[in-house]
Amino acid sequence: MIRYDEGMGFLLKFENVAWYEDGKVRILDRRIYPIEIKFVTCTTHNEVAQAIADMVTQSGGPYTAAAMGMALAAYEAMKKGESDVLSYMEKAAYTLSHARPTTVEKMKQVTEGSMKVVRECLQAGQSGQSIVDALFDYAFMRINNNYKKHFLIAKHLADKIPQGGTIMTQCFGETIIGTLLRECQNRGNAIKMICPETRPYFQGARLTASVACDMGFDVTVISDNMPAYAMKEKKVDVFTSAADVITMDGYVVNKVGTFQIALAASYWGIPYFATGTPNPAHPLIDTVKIEQRDAALVMDSLGTKTTMDGVKGYYPAFDITPPKLCDGIVTDKGIFAPMNLKAYFEKNEINRHEDIDIMPICP
Repeated sequence: MIRYDEGMGFLLKFENVAWYEDGKVRILDRRIYPIEIKFVTCTTHNEVAQAIADMVTQSGGPYTAAAMGMALAAYEAMKKGESDVLSYMEKAAYTLSHARPTTVEKMKQVTEGSMKVVRECLQAGQSGQSIVDALFDYAFMRINNNYKKHFLIAKHLADKIPQGGTIMTQCFGETIIGTLLRECQNRGNAIKMICPETRPYFQGARLTASVACDMGFDVTVISDNMPAYAMKEKKVDVFTSAADVITMDGYVVNKVGTFQIALAASYWGIPYFATGTPNPAHPLIDTVKIEQRDAALVMDSLGTKTTMDGVKGYYPAFDITPPKLCDGIVTDKGIFAPMNLKAYFEKNEINRHEDIDIMPICP
């Protein structure tokens, strides 16, 4: 089997995202990488959900963690009867999918896929370790197929970057970052990257920049109040971000700060391309709930308090970029105008063997 993490930076190796083994899920703690390489070990699916909520992993990491967490939940339920197993797994699916409010609908796609595997195993008369193994296989195939899908996305995005061009990113787009850089390597395009630091967790500085550096690219970190100036002075060619939610009416919900960079890009005439898949579960932007995180985090810098006692903080985790500021949604099927995302679901796959939505069922 081809592993689609080949050639990726350390952060993007499957075992360094989230990994189930022997009744535990191991998750790389992205809150402190690369200052320290440390893994959080979860012995229950509730601990996996808490790790997701606590930002131990982020970007695409929570989806893999949830799938691996479902394998762990099956391990916890190994000695239960068939009806109890099903009930236990359904509760686990709810807990994992609702770990963070903004991404519930997208996360449910993961846990519902896991539940399909559980039901098929039970119908086949299988139990115990067989269900655990089947859920691990599902989790593994899901992340591998997701990387495969992102290689297609990366090809479309790479077409928009000139030879030797400079791109600005936001936060840590995880898979698209690794696949885009690998695609540029394959094309001999030595692009440069400008990464805003992305407070308060510094994902741009610690994660995106680390992957780019790992893979041999020229990468520069700037603070979050520099993008508008840096875009002109550093001659940025493209601004790109991933998206936590892309609504069917064309809005991009991503790490807070994306909107203001998109505004600056629009002012300078720099195209902004968001990567991801539009979500039919969110037909309108009004269906998205913006997560409000602990305000104390914005008054802190990597463990050091930066404000006087009595000062207040405010921390929305995401912001909303309107469709008019986005030049295209880059998907595995091509690039679509934000106001025409229904076309994504109407377009047939060019090559059926590229269909990444097919997941293995219980053997």
